[in-house]
Amino acid sequence: MIEWEKISLEDVAGFLSEELRKRGIEVVLVGGACVTIYSGNRYQSYDLDFVVYEDMKRVKQSLKELGFLENGKYFQHRGCKWIVEFVASPVAVGKEIIANFENMKVATGTIKMLRVEDSVKDRLASYFHWNDKQGLDQALDICAERSVDLKEIESWSIKEGFQKKFLNFVEKLQRL
Repeated sequence: MIEWEKISLEDVAGFLSEELRKRGIEVVLVGGACVTIYSGNRYQSYDLDFVVYEDMKRVKQSLKELGFLENGKYFQHRGCKWIVEFVASPVAVGKEIIANFENMKVATGTIKMLRVEDSVKDRLASYFHWNDKQGLDQALDICAERSVDLKEIESWSIKEGFQKKFLNFVEKLQRL
């Protein structure tokens, strides 16, 4: 029995990933929830964004069966502080379509989610394109807690046309 009032973000992600998978619906966790998980809660997201390639009617029916209520574009389980949203496919960061994912096991199931490098790229994309300092801080939060392939991120940054901002990111990273 799940205690919805006490459940962690990771366990909601695991539960939904597992239960939807059992119903033939594959989802990928993206966005701020990945930052929360990879940063060890340095950044706290209050929503879970999933990319889904299925018909939303099937997804909505499955969520209803699992006790999640629809409220506009969001879904929430009674007593649970986390909200769930389904965002447009494909899974991409900047111009790069993502095809490889992390499969993280938690108590409630296995979460298919952005790899740590792609989560950093996702946050840096908001910094690169919109000068979002919070995105930069979130990328740094992930790097403070996880080992990250900076060569991969540098290569992506150059392809995106933001080598100068990447160097600023590295400079701030070295100060951590």
